[in-house]
Amino acid sequence: MGDRQSTGAAGQIGVVGLVKLFGSVRAVDGLTLSAEGGEFLALLGPSGSGKTTVLMCMAGFEAPDAGTVMLAGADVTSTPPQRRNLGMVFQRYTLFPHMSVMDNIVFPLKMRGVRRAEGEARARQALETVRLGGYGARMPAQLSGGQQQRVALARAIVYEPRVLLMDEPLSALDKALREEMQIEIKRLQRMLGITVIFVTHDQTEALTMADRIGVLDGGRLQQWGAPRELYESPRSAFVAGFIGETNFLDGRSTAAAADGETIVVALRSGGRARAAAVGALGEGAAVRVAVRPERLSLVPAADGGGAGDAVAARITECIYVGLATTCILATDAGESLRARVPAGAAAVPLEPGTRVSLRWEPPYARAFPAEVVTASTPAQAVPA
Repeated sequence: MGDRQSTGAAGQIGVVGLVKLFGSVRAVDGLTLSAEGGEFLALLGPSGSGKTTVLMCMAGFEAPDAGTVMLAGADVTSTPPQRRNLGMVFQRYTLFPHMSVMDNIVFPLKMRGVRRAEGEARARQALETVRLGGYGARMPAQLSGGQQQRVALARAIVYEPRVLLMDEPLSALDKALREEMQIEIKRLQRMLGITVIFVTHDQTEALTMADRIGVLDGGRLQQWGAPRELYESPRSAFVAGFIGETNFLDGRSTAAAADGETIVVALRSGGRARAAAVGALGEGAAVRVAVRPERLSLVPAADGGGAGDAVAARITECIYVGLATTCILATDAGESLRARVPAGAAAVPLEPGTRVSLRWEPPYARAFPAEVVTASTPAQAVPA
């Protein structure tokens, strides 16, 4: 296995202008994105964002109402699923309970007319690849959840597909096993050079595993890029709030600013703050300033007086987690914020009731137009 790696053009997959309707609901609304051969792409978004529907259209299990599905440079929108040569791993393992592990893995080869002896040889190799050599005679009920998911992976790669589609395959596992499988899937993807499209609602999972992430909301692509880019430079308040923890402070711009320029914001909670403008902002525009908990510095309250770039707050709760302490704070306007203070780096007593000033470096804060929607509220249930 791995002799025919899915690198280069053979592993390219994407959609162009994809639209999928469920009644009057646009589950996917004009989506365009693509993955290069050998790339690990995560589709990330809340329930109802359209990510699973995109995957089903790529696989051929759903027919789009408009747009094109491309595979290796060819239009496969009308091609049946079995002729797309794509591997598929679902949230539920979908193993045949009455078949042995070996028979489960051989099954897709049997459907493709591969002789039994060759099929078993390839199945044994697939089991070795997922580190389950010697498990072929066992029944699915004799395996742990993680082992069953490894068998599902082996079955998906045994016929050497160009692309592996994965629909929240780890959500049924406990935290420790999920983290172990994240590492295992990434190892497997790199070893085989296969293209992976991985659907998840878990932003930590996406950040950990993906080369690039597409963030979806309301069936539309909100932002597309490398994990660090999405985390450090979100282009909307929705992405800032969905990727990692984020504090939001409301205010108004004191001057006009172009995209990327540092802008001074008069905060509703009092004081002024500097942040990088996202898009062009006019003078007096209502804005939301986003800043990550780890970018906040807590300094003695007196240091903030009249400085013009600090926020007055009071610590209401402290949560010690070893490497850092998470402080819950309340501004004078009643806004709730979080700050993450590394162990040994506290400049003030980390205890409830302590008055502090909050500071940050302007490049690490983002100023968004206040009218940007920060969360989707679907009118009715649609597939994820």
